[in-house]
Amino acid sequence: MSARNVGVTISMAVEVDPATAFDVFTEDISLWWKPLPQQRFHRKHTGRMRFEPGEGGRLLEEYDAPGVQPWIVGRVKVWQPGERLVFEWRAPNYAEDEATEVEVAFERIDEGTCVTLEHRGWDALRSDHPAKHGLPDDALWRMISSFWSDLLRAARRHAEKKRTSSAS
Repeated sequence: MSARNVGVTISMAVEVDPATAFDVFTEDISLWWKPLPQQRFHRKHTGRMRFEPGEGGRLLEEYDAPGVQPWIVGRVKVWQPGERLVFEWRAPNYAEDEATEVEVAFERIDEGTCVTLEHRGWDALRSDHPAKHGLPDDALWRMISSFWSDLLRAARRHAEKKRTSSAS
C-alpha cells in the first residue's frame, strides 16, 4: 500500500491469469463484494454490485426491495479485459458533479496476476466533504486502504476458489 497526495494505491497477487482476475473483478463482483453495513450505498437495504460491461457502462448496487432504485456508483471510463479498468466512484453523499476515480490494473506475474487498485481524485472534493469523515489525510488514506484491501482479499479468495474448482 502507498499513499499519494490525492489517493491510495494497493497491490495484491492473485494466483490466476489476468483475464480471469479481470472477470472475477467485473463479472463476479456480486459474489465477493461484501462491505460492512456502514459502507453500503443504501443504509436500509443490502444490495448486489454489478458492472455493465464496456466503456460507458455503469457500476451499480441493485436491490431486491420493491420500488428501491439501484444506486449508480459511476460510469466505466476504460474497459480493457485482462489489462485495465477505470470507473467513477460516487457515494450517496456526493453532489451530482462530484466523483473520485478507481483504476484497476491487471499485470501478469510468475505467480499469476498482480492486481493494482488506485482510488484517486480525493483532491477534487472539498476538505470538509462528508466522504472524508473529518479525517486528516493520513487517517483518510488508512481508512480507504483498509476498505479496498478487505475487498481485494475477498476477490482474491473468490478467484482462488474458482481456480481450484475449475481444476477439479
